[in-house]
Amino acid sequence: MAGLCGAGLGGSVLPGAAGAALRRCGAAGSGRSLWKPVLLLLSPPAFSTTCARCGKDRRLRQKRAISERQLTRYFVDQRKVRVVGGQGGGGGHSFYSEPRKVFGGPDGGNGGDGGHVILKADQQMKSLSSVFPFYHGFHGERGGSKNCYGANGAHMYVKVPVGTLVKEDGKVVADLTQHGEEYIAAYGGAGGKGNRFFLSNENRAPKFFTPGEPGQERVLQLELKTTAHAGLVGFPNAGKSSLLRAISRAKPAVAAYPFTTLNPHVGIVHYQDFEQVAVADIPGLIKGAHQNRGLGMAFLKHIERCRFLLYVVDLSVPQPWIQLQDLKYELEAYEKGLSERPCVVIGNKIDLAQSRINLPLLREQVAERVIALSALTGDNLEELLLHLRELYDIYVKTGQSPVKW
Repeated sequence: MAGLCGAGLGGSVLPGAAGAALRRCGAAGSGRSLWKPVLLLLSPPAFSTTCARCGKDRRLRQKRAISERQLTRYFVDQRKVRVVGGQGGGGGHSFYSEPRKVFGGPDGGNGGDGGHVILKADQQMKSLSSVFPFYHGFHGERGGSKNCYGANGAHMYVKVPVGTLVKEDGKVVADLTQHGEEYIAAYGGAGGKGNRFFLSNENRAPKFFTPGEPGQERVLQLELKTTAHAGLVGFPNAGKSSLLRAISRAKPAVAAYPFTTLNPHVGIVHYQDFEQVAVADIPGLIKGAHQNRGLGMAFLKHIERCRFLLYVVDLSVPQPWIQLQDLKYELEAYEKGLSERPCVVIGNKIDLAQSRINLPLLREQVAERVIALSALTGDNLEELLLHLRELYDIYVKTGQSPVKW
């Protein structure tokens, strides 16, 4: 039997027929060895050529699915951070001395500067959950003798998602919208001066030096606004998450109850010419969202960076054009001019009988282009993808730099 292991038999094993084997036992003080038959009851190896005791399970572990409620703990779009720059190193205090040159003069070097605390935008980061509430820069080293300067403290880099807004006392001080963009949140303190710095004709042997300066201390508010080309805007249960699952590989939660999506999800639509269009699924809005009803302010801020909007309305409800009017009113009340961005109206759930009746009525009431489709069955998704590419090409022709994913 090939692949047997003798780790648990207490001696060497020779394979035999039908699961039988011989165990070699050494007789104490006899100088000779005896072979005794041993019956091995082994199951056929599944993932290893050794026995069950020595084998290892080589199956790939599947990634555990994260529910929408668990994702709420991981997705953080606001964070208060206290940052303190590193303190500068103190100046050195020493005098040069060697044989036949006892009074060589002062040679204390300057201290090193403290390290900065720098916020750096990284496209791999998707949430502020990994940002700690406190950061402190590294200190500079003290100046040494022989006019040696102290080493500068290393900078502390804090990675934040692209689209992070930095505020201080309610005022915007930085907007990190590009990958690799940096902002110095707190400057490190300057290094102190050694006694060599104070050498002059009036004072040939200065004995005083200055300590390093403390680093800058600030309290900042970080706010994440999702960056995407297009944004899916609609009321709860309009089918936004189902539509995003149909046109991309994103997997937002889908259920029959409202407010299934609690956090924005971004899906990437791939085209044959290797162009990528990012589509954001904004959580459902309700009437009075601009007054922060139903966490409206937390949802509306993610629409600000969308270049064009996709209004998703439920065709199966009576008078679906009322939904579009309410959505535009909420956007305009939140930020003037937000509802005037390039847009298209998507009539979802066309597979229902009532939706086919309301479709011509919706087109009579709405001046924008209406694309009727079904995110459940996939009907007419091609028209949406083609028009989405047209909106993207128009946006790129305006000379603005497209968002990279």
